[in-house]
Amino acid sequence: MKRGELNLDNDLDPHHEDVFQTDDEENQAYRVFENLSDDSDSENNSPPSKNLSNEIAISTSWPQSYRTSMELLTSVTVPGGVSFLSRNASKGTSDSFFKGLETWQDDDSLFTKPLVSEDPSSKKQCSFAQSVINGINILCGVGILTIPYAVKEGGWLSLIILLVFSIICCYTGILLKRCLDNYPELETFPDIGQAAFGIAGRLCIAIILFMELYASCVEYITLMSDNLSSLFPNANVTFGGADIGTHQVFAITAAILVLPTVWIKNLSLLSYVSVGGIFATILVTLCLFWVGIADQVGYKPGAKVFDLANLSVAIGIYGFGFGGHAVFPSIYSSMKEPANFQSVLYVSFAFCLAMYTGVAAMGYLTFGDAVESQFTLNMPQELYASKIAAWTTIATPLAKYALTLLPIAMSIEELAPTPQLRCHAMSVVVRTVLVITSLIVALSVPYFGSLMALIGSFMSMLVALIFPCLCYLKLHSGRLSKIQIINCILIIIVGVVSGCAGTYSAMSKIINGEG
Repeated sequence: MKRGELNLDNDLDPHHEDVFQTDDEENQAYRVFENLSDDSDSENNSPPSKNLSNEIAISTSWPQSYRTSMELLTSVTVPGGVSFLSRNASKGTSDSFFKGLETWQDDDSLFTKPLVSEDPSSKKQCSFAQSVINGINILCGVGILTIPYAVKEGGWLSLIILLVFSIICCYTGILLKRCLDNYPELETFPDIGQAAFGIAGRLCIAIILFMELYASCVEYITLMSDNLSSLFPNANVTFGGADIGTHQVFAITAAILVLPTVWIKNLSLLSYVSVGGIFATILVTLCLFWVGIADQVGYKPGAKVFDLANLSVAIGIYGFGFGGHAVFPSIYSSMKEPANFQSVLYVSFAFCLAMYTGVAAMGYLTFGDAVESQFTLNMPQELYASKIAAWTTIATPLAKYALTLLPIAMSIEELAPTPQLRCHAMSVVVRTVLVITSLIVALSVPYFGSLMALIGSFMSMLVALIFPCLCYLKLHSGRLSKIQIINCILIIIVGVVSGCAGTYSAMSKIINGEG
């Protein structure tokens, strides 16, 4: 076994009493802290104070399924590469959802296997180009629809904050890379949290990430409902003497549409569609420019230069747009040449910044202060470009919903007290309940822009700014220069201030029924 690598066969065996048992040479290797690849960290190469390999029982800590589900969510590995997608894989897993109830009945030995196991062949297979596509796909998603609304809230000068946030979030992504570089056994964001702050750090980060994913599922239902309502504005229904409005009708319709997708056993099929999200984003953007220029809808540019009162809402939306840190470690771990991950971040953030800026300018120039939380709602529905944009916007969350819900569902299924409960039927129940609850939240909080600002202010600030800096400071304690420490402290302060102000503003808008 090579230095710095774990023996997955032994470590993932539930009967193995010591999770990380290595020989003397390996223990010695873990005690030596590898040199940082970045020049700024090369000045001090003292070893770390702790032997992480003896203290971090990553393979037995909840949630074990995090990396597996993240790989499907971002398509960072070739579908089928993860062992649970195959009944006869060399390292099968007991994940019930993908095996089905009959599998449990046929093979009792599966009850003794770990909940999640990975096929080593699935790792290190993404090229630079594939990694860039995955990075852009996770960053440049449905958040782009709300960027013009953010400019309306904060004014033209708020675009400077968009630039600043892109730089900060790219930097904190690099900090995560440095943590992974020097601790090879770490593969996910929760792993990093556990390395830095123990089980409490792992649980805190995992729960915040799951909350962010769940809120995104709520946003998907609202997004589909809003755009379907714009296409069919008179779809009111009377049921049991009660009038159900258009938004409620299509929110329920959206939930019914996504429900079968969460029951699919092989979600790798959806990952092919999900990775097409980047092309859907480009298509919707082109439709916006076409409507504004070719169809001559006319320009009604907003005159707001700077609005301090609503700036925090804009900051929350910008934070949401660049908060892809939950899956950056998975993208890094999947690369053939992980040393190129920093360049992947540069290209991904640069592309997304250009897209966001272009859409922000065109949307606010075209629709001005009348721009809604999704610019597709402002586009005249009689135009072909508008219809294409609306249906593309509806199809994208339909494909992504199940994959976004997957990490939450799998983590809940891990908590089942007995293997018999980890069956296909239980998986269907868990996923169905999650869909129903997300529908209830979407009906209760049907404010796409304000909810996105809340997610960006509260959760994305923690995930993209605060947690990466805290973990980096902890794991590299005693090795950092003063300027590096100051940078991290300043970013943490920015994250705390922006998070508190944005959360307050977004909650106020939601309570007042705005956005």
